[in-house]
Amino acid sequence: MKYKLTHAVCYLDSKPEIKIFDLWDELQDYITEEVERRVQFQVDHSPFSISEEEREAIEQDEYSLVKIEEL
Repeated sequence: MKYKLTHAVCYLDSKPEIKIFDLWDELQDYITEEVERRVQFQVDHSPFSISEEEREAIEQDEYSLVKIEEL
């Protein structure tokens, strides 16, 4: 089975990143790595110190931008 991943930058993203995966495990690995990369970017570039709670909130926001469909 194939899976379509749509990963937006924000809720208003009119051209989200779309990728097709053949395997569920590949999809999960990609999502985990991409969300971690995006969260770390925000942490690294924040002018303020980010608490663990704030980091978890950013991570939840990133996961909310992910949409998965079976093809």
